Amino acid sequence: MGKFIVGVILGLLIPAVIGYCYFRLGYAPIATSSAPMPFEKTMAKMALRAHIQKEAPTKAPPIPVDEANLTQGATLYAQNCSFCHGLPNQKSSLAAKGMFPIPPQLFEKDEMVTDDPVGTTYWKVSNGIRMTGMPAFGQSLNSNQVWQVSLMLANADKLPPGAQAALGTPAAAPAPQPSAPAAPRPSRKKG
Repeated sequence: MGKFIVGVILGLLIPAVIGYCYFRLGYAPIATSSAPMPFEKTMAKMALRAHIQKEAPTKAPPIPVDEANLTQGATLYAQNCSFCHGLPNQKSSLAAKGMFPIPPQLFEKDEMVTDDPVGTTYWKVSNGIRMTGMPAFGQSLNSNQVWQVSLMLANADKLPPGAQAALGTPAAAPAPQPSAPAAPRPSRKKG
């Protein structure tokens, strides 16, 4: 019986030591251009789905799905989200191409979230997603604004003209602030 217990302990300890060394000795890929670790995508998706299923709102949104809310959602999306998730009929930004995982381009037909429950999108926008570059907007946008963005994305394939117009121009990357011109030095005349 003692050999069996030692075998179980070694069977658990050896993989833990190998895993520790994998990370500690720098073998784990950390660059965005590196291939994912074994089971990384599967484990991350499984954890995300389980957590969202447990926490995402399941009730109807507290705001109506009308042109005003969809247009405001489109405006907020263009200002805060389009840099990574794109706009209709536009190419991905260079920043999006350099991220890992690459953020979904939410206006491309195969990556739209129109079939996701709006509460799931609300949770993602509000809380962000760790280790993906997706920030939590729940601290910078109020609850109605997060709902507006979520409703707009849920209806992205059938937006009214005002919302489409709000998405018509790409969000500009923050412009570098010009430095103030140097003040002229007073001249000293020798006299």
